[in-house]
Amino acid sequence: MSSFKPIALHASFSSVCLGKQQILGPVNLTITTGQWVALVGPNGAGKSTLLRALAGLEAVTGQLELLGKPLQSYSARQRATQIAWLGQNEAYNEDFTAFDTVMLGRLPHQRWLAAASSEDYASVKRAMDYTRSWHLRSRMMGTLSGGERQRILLARALAVEARVLLMDEPLLNLDPPHQADWLDTVRILSSQGTTIISVLHELTTALQAQSLVVMQAGKIFHQGSCDDRATHQALIEVFEQRIDLHQVGTRWVALADCRKSQF
Repeated sequence: MSSFKPIALHASFSSVCLGKQQILGPVNLTITTGQWVALVGPNGAGKSTLLRALAGLEAVTGQLELLGKPLQSYSARQRATQIAWLGQNEAYNEDFTAFDTVMLGRLPHQRWLAAASSEDYASVKRAMDYTRSWHLRSRMMGTLSGGERQRILLARALAVEARVLLMDEPLLNLDPPHQADWLDTVRILSSQGTTIISVLHELTTALQAQSLVVMQAGKIFHQGSCDDRATHQALIEVFEQRIDLHQVGTRWVALADCRKSQF
C-alpha cells in the first residue's frame, strides 16, 4: 500500500515584507496532508509572520499553494472553508454568547442571510465538546476568563472544519488540563486528515508534533522529525545552548539550562 500523502501547503517565498522591511525570506516549505507541524524558535524569529503568510494574510514575493492550487485561485469564500485561522489577540464581541461566537466559524459554509442548518449546529457542538466549553454556551463573551475565552475562540476555528488549521499560540491562557485537551484534539484531527500548523512557545508540547520547523532570524533554520537528533541540535543551537532535551519514556522534554544564565 502506498504511503504517499498529497501536499496540503507549499510555500516558496523569496521574501515577506512589512512595509519596506523584509521580515522573512527566503522560505521553502512543504507540508503534507494530515501532518501536525509546530513552528518554534526564539522571540522575533518570524514564526507568527510565517504563519500569517501561509494563511494568505501577508503580502509575499513568491508562490503559495493550497491543496495543489495557487492560493489566489480560490475565492475568499472557498479559502475560508479550506483554511481556519486562530491568531493571537483574536477579535470577539463581548455582547455575543459563546455559542454565537463559535457559530461565526460556520459563516463560510452558509448562504447569505440563511439560517444555520442542523449540520452547522452539530459542528458547533462538536467544536465546543473538543474544547470542553459546551457548558459556557449561554455565557456572554465579556463575562469569561482569559482561558475560557481562548477555548471559545479555539472552538470557533475548529467549527470551520477546514482541511488546514493554522493556530498562533493556541495554548495562551490555558491551564494544563485544557492544554492536554488541545493536544488530544490536534491528534484526533490529524488522524482524520486535517493538516495543522501551530506556533508554540511550549517546546515540550511542540516536541509531540510530527514535525518541527525551527526558525531563526526570519529564516527556516531546520525542518525535521521531532525525534531526529538533527532537529534536537537545531533547537539547542537557535536557543543559544540554553536548553537541554531529555527523553522521558517515549517523549522528549525541553528544559531551560539555568547554569548558562548570565545572572
